[in-house]
Amino acid sequence: MPTDQIILLAILAISTLLYVTQWLPIELTSVLIIVALMATGVLNTSEALSGFSSSATITVGAMFVISAGLVRTGALENATAMIVRGSRGNPWRMLLLIAIIVPLISAFMNNTPVVVMMIPVVLSLSKRFGVFPSKFLLPVAYLATLGGTISLLGTSTNILVDGMYRASGGPGIGLFEFTKFGLIYAGVGVIYVMLFANRILPDRAPLASLAARKDSAVYITELTVEATNSAVGKLVPDLFRFIADPGRAMPPAPAQRRHRRISKPPATEPARIANSVELLELVREGEVFRAQETNNLRLAPNDTLLVSGTPKEIAAFMKSAGMPLATVLDDGEREPQRDVEQEVIEAVVLPQSSVIGRLVADLRLYALYGVSVMGVQRLGRQQFRGLRGMRLNSGDVLLLRGSRQGLAAATESNRLLVVEGVDETIIRTGRNWQALLILLGVVLLGSFTEIPIVSLALAGAALMVITGCLRPGEAIRSLDASSLLLLAGTIPLGAAMEATGLAQTVVDWLLNTVGTANPLLFLSMFFLMTWILTELLSNNAVAVLVTPIALSLAQSTGMNPTALLRVVIFGASCSFVMPQGYQTNAIVMGPGGYRFIDYVKFGLPLSLLCWLAATIFIPIFWPLY
Repeated sequence: MPTDQIILLAILAISTLLYVTQWLPIELTSVLIIVALMATGVLNTSEALSGFSSSATITVGAMFVISAGLVRTGALENATAMIVRGSRGNPWRMLLLIAIIVPLISAFMNNTPVVVMMIPVVLSLSKRFGVFPSKFLLPVAYLATLGGTISLLGTSTNILVDGMYRASGGPGIGLFEFTKFGLIYAGVGVIYVMLFANRILPDRAPLASLAARKDSAVYITELTVEATNSAVGKLVPDLFRFIADPGRAMPPAPAQRRHRRISKPPATEPARIANSVELLELVREGEVFRAQETNNLRLAPNDTLLVSGTPKEIAAFMKSAGMPLATVLDDGEREPQRDVEQEVIEAVVLPQSSVIGRLVADLRLYALYGVSVMGVQRLGRQQFRGLRGMRLNSGDVLLLRGSRQGLAAATESNRLLVVEGVDETIIRTGRNWQALLILLGVVLLGSFTEIPIVSLALAGAALMVITGCLRPGEAIRSLDASSLLLLAGTIPLGAAMEATGLAQTVVDWLLNTVGTANPLLFLSMFFLMTWILTELLSNNAVAVLVTPIALSLAQSTGMNPTALLRVVIFGASCSFVMPQGYQTNAIVMGPGGYRFIDYVKFGLPLSLLCWLAATIFIPIFWPLY
C-alpha cells in the first residue's frame, strides 16, 4: 500500500475515533482533519479547503436558514393544528396524523428543526389527552429521518451526495429523482410505527409531568443522601408515602390522587407533611432508577433523590431525613441550598445551542441569571458528580433550578428546549405565508428549471431575511456550525480517497470479498456496510466516505452509479439503533425518558425492514447494470 494511502488511513482512523468518542468538539476535529491533510501533503491547500466552497456546504447552510424561517414564522403550525383537531383525544389517531404529517414536512426542510418543533407539540398533546409522550417522540424522530429521503432537500446527506456526484463529473440528482422509493421507504416506517410503537416503546414521561399535581405549587428538588443520614439502609417505600406512578399519565379515576399509596400508620402533623414528598427518581452511581423501580432498594450514601412537593413539604422532609439540597453554582463544585421556593425544569441542548462544547463551569448561569445546574443527563445516564468539568453535547438534558424569569432568560439566550412547562399554545402568528411561498418557490423552480439547487437555496435564504421572516442575527444563529464544519472537514477526505487511490483499494477489497456474481447480494451487503457505519459516525461523514467508493465501484465494474448512490443515500438515513446515530435521536431521549435499550428494541427491527426494502426496490427502480 502506498505511503499516502497509509497516511490517509491513519487520518481516517483518528478522526473516526474522535467523532465517535467526541473527546474533542466536532468542530475542532473537523479543523484538525483539514490541517492534517495539508501538513502531510495528502492534499494541497486549495484541495484541503475545498469543503468550505463546496456547493453542498453552501446549500446545507442556506437550507438551515430557510428551515429557521419556517419555524420562526409558525408557517408549519397549521400542520400541528391538524394533529390537535384531528386526533380528538384518540392516541391511535394522534399517532397516525403524526406519522403522515412529519415525513411530508421533513421532505422539504431539515429534519432537526422539524423534531424540535414537534417536541413541545407532542408534550402538550400528551398532557392534554393523558397519554405517554414516550409513545410518540421516538416515532417523530425516526419518521423525520425517513421523510428526509423523499426529496433532495430533505436532509443534508442527499445534498452532499449530489454535490460530490456533480464534482466527479456526474449529472447530479434531481429534486424528486428518488421520491418514488423515498415514499416506500417512509411508508415502511409509518406502517411499522403504527403497528409496534405502542407495544414496544415504554410508558414514560418527563419528570416534570410526574410532578404535575394540581392542588398547589409543586417543585422538583434534588436531595443527596449523606453517610450520616438516618435514612441510610432504609427501604425506599418505608421513607416515602408517595412514589411517582407513570400510569397516572393516563386519565385517572375522578377524585383520585394520582399516586401509588403505601400504607402507613397514623402520623403526627409534621410527620404527615414530611411524608407528603413524592419520589420521582433515584440515581446511584450514574444509574437511573425510576420511582416505580425502587421498591426493593435500600438507600445508600451518595444516592441522589429527585423528589417533588410544596416548599413546606420539602422543608419538613429535609429536616426529618437530614438531607440537604445540592446544586452546582458558578463558584463551587456543589453547595447545600435551603431555599426550595424556586422552579426546576429540564432543558434539552439543541444542535444550534451556544453551550455545545463548553464546560458547565464556563456557562456562568448562576452569575448571569441566578440559575443553578442540578444535573446533566447524557444518553440516558444522569450525571450529578463532576458537572463543572463536563463538556456539553447536543442532546444533553440539563436539570436547572432558579426563578421563572431567570430560567426563561437562560434557556432563550442559550438555545435550550424547555421540556417542562412548555407553552400549550400551538398556533403562532407571523409572516407565515411569505415563508411558505419562499419554500414553494425553491421547490417549484428546482423541479421545473435547470437552475442549480445551490442558487435557489441561497436566494431563498436571502428572501427569508429581506421579507422579515428572519432577522439577520436569527439567520446567522440558525447556521449549525457543527454540521457545516463537519462537511467542510470531511468533504476533503472524500477527495483524498480518490486522489490517493484509497477508494479504489477499498473497491478491490469489496470485490474480492463479496464479488459481483450475485448483484442483489452485493447491493444488500453494500447497504449493510453503509448502515453500520452510519450508526457509528454521522450520516454526512458516512456519505463522504462511501460516495467515492460507490463511484469507483461503478467505474471498475460497469455498475449503474445511480443505483449505488441510492444505496448510500438510503443507507445513511437508516440510523435508528443508537441514540448517537443521528442528532434527532439524541434530542428526544430526555423528553421521552428513553434509555439505550429502547432504541435497540424499537430501532433495530425498523432498520432491518429498511434494509430489506432497499434490497428489493432499489434494483427495481435503478437496475445495477
